[in-house]
Amino acid sequence: MRVARRLIGLLLAPSIVLTGGARGVRESAPGIPVRYSEGMLHGFLELRTAADSLLAYGDLYQIPGDSAIESRLVFYFPDSSVFKETVTFTQHGVFSMQRYRLEQRGRAFAQDLDVDLSRDGQYRVTTKSHKDGREERLTGKLELPPDVYNGMIITVAKNLPPRSRATVHVVAFTPKPVLIGLEIAPSGSQRLSGTLAETAVRFTLKPKLGLLLRIGAQLKGQTPPDSHLWIVADEVPAFVRFEGPLYSGPVWRIDLARPRWTK
Repeated sequence: MRVARRLIGLLLAPSIVLTGGARGVRESAPGIPVRYSEGMLHGFLELRTAADSLLAYGDLYQIPGDSAIESRLVFYFPDSSVFKETVTFTQHGVFSMQRYRLEQRGRAFAQDLDVDLSRDGQYRVTTKSHKDGREERLTGKLELPPDVYNGMIITVAKNLPPRSRATVHVVAFTPKPVLIGLEIAPSGSQRLSGTLAETAVRFTLKPKLGLLLRIGAQLKGQTPPDSHLWIVADEVPAFVRFEGPLYSGPVWRIDLARPRWTK
């Protein structure tokens, strides 16, 4: 069972639950409220193994349009493998995913994968095996709740109130799409060196599998690990680090990087 390892790339109630700090206030909403509007962005990233070996360089782009924002996360590997995740979303009161596209190809991955998911639940999944070249294509439609946030977990975490947690949803592609819950909860903090008193809040991202999926994963010894996300939750929230599987594979780490100069 590899359901919950396809997280970002990267994750069953129809609404999210926010839990306040000391008072434990709970309230339901059709999505994560917008506290900080997103705008134009170009971030430089690098992808590393859990043992700190460099795997790939990448970029994060955010391009505002007339009514929506397109966000693209891309990693280029030395063996020409490519990981590309594109999400278009709106931010009118609450964040709402409109379209999601995931492309991974090359020997860095177990198989080539091309996913297209729209707000109305229409999906298309194409896979190609690296062993025998066999291709598989799936199409269909899912019933999606308002809080499906594929490709938007960083944005969602930046907009959570202090000391609050949320349970949202993502669609995992196995390659068959499966809707699962994802709990985003603060689990500590870490001081950053070389900055002016900056502290990053660590969020734990915990897949919320249903009973049957959980039993199946345990029987096969593939219960997915938690992922972790670090956000500087100051006056202007900022992404710092992500650690977890990008697909059904090992735990990798995304860090900020400096632009690469050429001689």
